[in-house]
Amino acid sequence: MGARDIEATYSAGEFAAKLRRLADALESGGPFRIQIAGERFHVPRDAAFSVEHERGDEEEEVEFQLKWSLADAGDEADDEPEV
Repeated sequence: MGARDIEATYSAGEFAAKLRRLADALESGGPFRIQIAGERFHVPRDAAFSVEHERGDEEEEVEFQLKWSLADAGDEADDEPEV
């Protein structure tokens, strides 16, 4: 698995649907799978969650982040919910 840094853009409706599925997966307390820009990957149950706000001279940005160690992302199960 190589390095990757992409940004996917969604319509307001698509983004809201993805957030709803993410919230449902987080509330379940278990691991889940997510697909972004054609790649599906596993998010372990112990991922860390944060919200980041950045402000520059020309724009502001809010990022919702999920972060985990690659060592923790190992065992994928076919029955995990997909976000």
